[in-house]
Amino acid sequence: MARIIIVEDNESIREAVASYLTLQDHEAVEFSKTNGVMEAIRMKAPDLIILDVMLPDGNGFQLAKRIKDHSDIPIIFLTAKTAESDRITGLEIGADDYVTKPFSPKELTLRVDAVLRRAGKTVSKDGGRKPGAGTYILGNKRLRIDDRSHRVFLDDNEISLTSAEWKILTFLVTQPGIVVTRDRILGECLDYMAEGSERTVDTHIKNIRKKLEDQHWFETVREYGYRFAGRPE
Repeated sequence: MARIIIVEDNESIREAVASYLTLQDHEAVEFSKTNGVMEAIRMKAPDLIILDVMLPDGNGFQLAKRIKDHSDIPIIFLTAKTAESDRITGLEIGADDYVTKPFSPKELTLRVDAVLRRAGKTVSKDGGRKPGAGTYILGNKRLRIDDRSHRVFLDDNEISLTSAEWKILTFLVTQPGIVVTRDRILGECLDYMAEGSERTVDTHIKNIRKKLEDQHWFETVREYGYRFAGRPE
């Protein structure tokens, strides 16, 4: 069971989402505006946040930035803002998914489950290392992926990744020297074929590059995809 905060001013939408999540054995905590959300997070951090963009007392993008400044809680935007630029803004902030209205509550719960799986912090059932765990070298930089603690380090500094960024990084490092298409990254890492697919993948890669402080960790193969450039230590 996951604790999920829903921030949505439309009562019927909020209650429908909460009902579907409750049927899936999740705990749903409802807010109709931004006021009180940060305090609720401080008191008991949720496993995921579903966040509208246009709220009566503020902007969901701004609230998401505040949340991401202090935590790596996964965020799914649920909004009527359908422009690609808005989707890219949400992903650049660090959201794990972006769902536009009108939407299917059943599809939303599937996306919630997908994000929760990607954000999971448990090791595999046999206790073994997950694919991608290890240390990689690029120039004089060392990238260490620790699957047991679900943490990533660049040299001695910990890097905070969203669940989607973690999945993309750990997937690409298991494909050394291989060019991976954007469609394959979507299918393997995001569990569904997202709308605006190429820009979605490109934005996640851009965010990872920024956090790793060097765009050369990933080589761009124009009109095709990406290749991880680090080598195992």
